[in-house]
Amino acid sequence: MLNKEPAIAVTGLRKSYGPHLVLDGIDLTVPQGTIFSLLGPNGAGKTTTVQILSTLLKADAGQIRVAGHDLAAEPDAVRAAIGVTGQFSAVDDLLTGEENLRLMADLLHVGRGRRRQTVHALLERFDLADVARKPVAAYSGGLRRRLDLAMTMVGEPRLIFLDEPTAGLDPRSRRDLWQTVRGLVENDGVTVFLTTQYLEEADQLADRVALLSRGALVAEGTPDQLKRLIPGGHISVRFADETALTVRIGDAGIVDSLRSVLEQLDAREAEVAGLSVHTPDLDDVFLALTGDAPAAPTAGVGSPAGPAIPAGPAIPAGPAIPAGPTLPTSPTAAVITTTTATTTATTTKDPAR
Repeated sequence: MLNKEPAIAVTGLRKSYGPHLVLDGIDLTVPQGTIFSLLGPNGAGKTTTVQILSTLLKADAGQIRVAGHDLAAEPDAVRAAIGVTGQFSAVDDLLTGEENLRLMADLLHVGRGRRRQTVHALLERFDLADVARKPVAAYSGGLRRRLDLAMTMVGEPRLIFLDEPTAGLDPRSRRDLWQTVRGLVENDGVTVFLTTQYLEEADQLADRVALLSRGALVAEGTPDQLKRLIPGGHISVRFADETALTVRIGDAGIVDSLRSVLEQLDAREAEVAGLSVHTPDLDDVFLALTGDAPAAPTAGVGSPAGPAIPAGPAIPAGPAIPAGPTLPTSPTAAVITTTTATTTATTTKDPAR
């Protein structure tokens, strides 16, 4: 089988505004038929990246291929193959939803017969048929975003740039749009380049995620790969007498740590009222890798070197568990703490493990 050319291939992308360096030599590869999410704090360069890749802004340096075309040599071919949905809906409030779609079809020189068929199909597909003849000024935020995305699909793009598409939407509208985006990839084979500040959105949608900070990529990988970069997962146990036990998950992983905790609880005949497991999420990754404090470089997952992941706060020592035999050392749990109100007790990982 022949290898597919990536939907986006970027090497050494740089962009400055006067003395301010916005993008500092970033490299990106986005496979066809996938959802790629670019995360970063405000001012990291996400929108600038989208504007360059979609031909709206010229790069200062770098080799860029989009949809199989050289961005610098073939910008018209790139524009014909892509669609862009920006941070704000590009719809005309004075027109109806159907009229907005017809206008887009006319701008793209879609023939009259095909135009009618295309508009009808998109209204049905994006659940806009019931409001097709209402002015867009009366649409909710979620309806406006769906119409905006439908207008992007009039030209049947192979690659879509979504720049913070769910900003300002309520949770239900956001999830509806997620489902729509998944359908574009699964049913049409479209590639989606997504920028967002909603970390749950990237976790739910993206096949791969890249973190952009101060104009440089600090990590890239699948959401699960990025989560494994961050220490600090823990198991919390709540006892019937209101005391609590927290076990920091060790190198052996969740299953072995949980098994060790349950064996110790069983040996102590503890009365457990509740148990929960917390593993690092993209919020933890985002905060650790895009913090303001400078850090020593370390290699990310499939990415250039980035800042080291800062260690979590130390757990203060406190009195031991007041009742029962001494808690045996866990071979898999790094730290065990118990609390009654504000007191804590700590045992550490067996160094022989």
